[in-house]
This record gives sequence, C-alpha cells and structure tokens, in this order.
Amino acid sequence: MNTLNGLIPCIISGGSGTRLWPVSRQNMPKPFMRMRDDQSLLQKTFLRASHLPGVDSVLTVTNRDLLFRTLDDYRAVNTAQLGLDLLLEPFGRNTAAAIAVAALHVQEFFGGDAQLLVMPADHLILDESAFAQAVAQARELADAGYLVTFGIQPDRPETGFGYIEQGTALAQGFRVQRFVEKPDLATAQGYLDGGKHLWNAGMFCFKAATVLDELANHAPAVLDAAKAALEHSTSLQNSSSRQRELNPQGFGTAPDISIDVALMEKSAQVAVVPCDIGWSDIGSWEALRQLTPSDNNGNQINGEAILHDVHNCYIDSPKRVLDAVGVRDLIIVDTPDAILIADANRSQDVRHIVAELKRQNHPAFSLHRTVTRPWGTYTVLEESTRFKIKRIVVKPKGSLSLQMHHHRSEHWVVVSGAAMITNGEREILLNMNESTYIPAGHKHRLTNPGIIDLVMIEVQSGEYLGEDDIVRFDDIYGRAPGSEPQP
Repeated sequence: MNTLNGLIPCIISGGSGTRLWPVSRQNMPKPFMRMRDDQSLLQKTFLRASHLPGVDSVLTVTNRDLLFRTLDDYRAVNTAQLGLDLLLEPFGRNTAAAIAVAALHVQEFFGGDAQLLVMPADHLILDESAFAQAVAQARELADAGYLVTFGIQPDRPETGFGYIEQGTALAQGFRVQRFVEKPDLATAQGYLDGGKHLWNAGMFCFKAATVLDELANHAPAVLDAAKAALEHSTSLQNSSSRQRELNPQGFGTAPDISIDVALMEKSAQVAVVPCDIGWSDIGSWEALRQLTPSDNNGNQINGEAILHDVHNCYIDSPKRVLDAVGVRDLIIVDTPDAILIADANRSQDVRHIVAELKRQNHPAFSLHRTVTRPWGTYTVLEESTRFKIKRIVVKPKGSLSLQMHHHRSEHWVVVSGAAMITNGEREILLNMNESTYIPAGHKHRLTNPGIIDLVMIEVQSGEYLGEDDIVRFDDIYGRAPGSEPQP
C-alpha cells in the first residue's frame, strides 16, 4: 500500500444521459459526447483532474462495457502518464455504491488519509482556476474531518437542480443546514433572492476513512455490498492501468440510492464550499445550446445548415447539410440513424422518447449506427430481414474474438490494410481486395497484424442477424468464458 494524504480524483462515469438523445445513448452515454473542440466530456473531466496540484493517479468508476472506450479517451489526453485505477461495475447501482467501492479501493491502495475528489464525468466547468481554488478550500475542510460538497452560486431560479442550504460559517465554507429537492419556480425564486441556497453540483471531497466511517454509521448496507463486490472482484494490472471488475452478486445487494440520500442528508459532518466556476451539468439540449454561439437570429448551429427565416433554433447536424425554412423555437438534432425535433421549451421531455424506444427494444435506444468495440468500430451501412452490410475498422494489433454464429454466414472483403483470418481449420492472410467466405457454424477470427487500421466490408446473410447470435470461444479482451484480457 502506497499511503499518502494527497488527492485522488475519482471520476464517476455512469448514466445514459437520456435527455441528450439521439447523440447520447446507453452504449455511448453522455461522458463520451464531443464538444465543439472535439474533446469528450470525459476527457475534459480527466484533464481538469490532472491539472490539480499533487495528482499522480486518477480513479474511475464506470461500467464494464465502457472500459475500452474509456481507456481510448484517456490515452489521447493522459500525456503526463498518470496512474489509472478503474473500478468496473457490472451494472449501475447509483452513486452511493460507486463512491463506497471507490473509498474502499483508495483506503486499500493509498491509505485512509488519502482524499477523494468525486467528480461526475459528464459535467462541464469553464473556469478551471476557480475550480482549483474551490478544491483547495474543500481539502482543508476534508482534512478536518468533514464530508465536503460543492455548491454552485445560482444565477437563475432553476427548478431542475437540487439545492443546498448554507448553515453556520466555517473557515473555508459553511456547514450544510439541509439538502432540498428540486423546487417549484416560486420556491426557486425565493432561494435565489434569499442568497443562502446553492445548486447541488454532485461533487464531493473527503478522506477515504471519513466517508467509510460515516457510511458504516448511516448506510451499512451500502458499505457491506461494496466490500463484498471488492472482496470477490477480479483484477488486472499492467503498465498503464489497474482494473478491478466488481463481483455482480456482491454489488447487486447494494441499495440503488444516491450518496445524498444514503449519507449526505444524514451525516452531521457535512460542509459546503460555495463556488462560481462556470459549471453546467449539460442536462438537456437547452443547456447545451447556452454554451453555443448564436447568429443574428438567435440560432445556434453545430455543423452545416442553410436557413431561411429561421429564429431561435438549435441545430446539430455535423454529418450532412440541414436546411430549414420558416421555423422558430426548435431543437433539431440529426444523426445517421435518428432525428430529434423538439420544442425548444420542452427539451427535458426527450426522456419520454427514450423511454418508448426502450419499451420497444428499439436499437436506437442503445446503439448508434457506428458502434465502438474494444478492437475498433463497425458501422451498419444497410440491412434488411435477410442481409446486413457493415464497414468494420480494426485497430493495429486488434483482434475480434474466436467465435461462431448459428444462424448467419459472413463474407469478408478487405478494403485497406491486411487481415489474418481464422476460418474453420485454416489460417489465411488477406490483403487489399481479397476476400473469404465463412459459413454458419464455422469458428472464425479476424486479427489486424499490421501497423495501420484494417478496413473491411462484412456482408451477413441468414435467417437471423441479431448481435446476440454469437458464441465466443476465446477473446483477448476477456469477453469469453475463461478468457483473460491481455495487458
């Protein structure tokens, strides 16, 4: 154990961001959304954490299925080669369980005096200097034994956020008098006028030992589940990261509640640091448009649009030209497989569309047309009841699993790069413009042995083409029974 009393940023990367559909989806949630500078919210959060004084390691709690996408995002921005610890949830159990396992992990590897800075992965903070100052204040309070939360100075009577009421003053902030649920408009206006209430940003700072002691007192079921999940976890450590896959049986016993409900509303040791840091939770398209420059007619445009007599519209169409005539007060978001058109004043109601897609088990609920996998990406170009055509990109040294399909055959054509193919008992090296046919029931594997991306076209045909028609025998990413991921 490397004991310290330093700071371990803990990025909580969960949730699907349903109000930002169709860009945010279950398998490509809000933290991976790209901002106008082409950085994802997750990357921005990581960079913000890495710039704080004394940070040598960053801890992330995320879903197991998002591990490789997370590592890809970090790889692009982790120029300082900070240590990466990742706790992999089998499923979401809200923030109380996520923070409990994070605190236990930090205590185990860094000591109980190490401080956690809990940061949601999908928030935006524009003033990093003010943020660093607020963190310094929070660390002093955390060192004194407080559970510290960050309160955002409100600038409007917002009904979509919870509030924190300030109590008695402390050297670096205030005791928390109480937490308040999302208010109605009149109450929110009263909070704004009174000057004692702050928005609850969902960010926290505390010693590992402090939060674990408080959880033992106020939320023992959460703590017990976290201990069980870690005790029976599987671990992988390599030169770039330390990963722990939480045991689903243990983790599944955790109550599905927030850290606010489980602990913060009950503890007597809660303090708040008021701050003005240019914070946004980007909780809706309306919130995102506030961060986008407007034209002379009040329109915000991301991508290419040709407009005639259009006013106060948010248009997001990065892949193709979007044209509009004579409309106003709309949100229009265009993706390759889905378009959203909404009244600008009802952007929060997008969640109802997502709920219906989920009820229908529609693929647009969870997947984009381009899907990220550990080895690269695939894009569905065309599909029908009996065939599907994909464009597949495999990263250098990437490899699909050794697998078999019961109901479909596949034809692979190499467009660029080279592919090492296992097809039944044969191994074949395919170069550009070469192809192979894989009958249903044949074991097969595709590997990119080169140093450039492998691009190929896959034509599937058969009576059933679902992604669940796959039997994995071996996988370098640990996705097959008995397979261990390669370091």
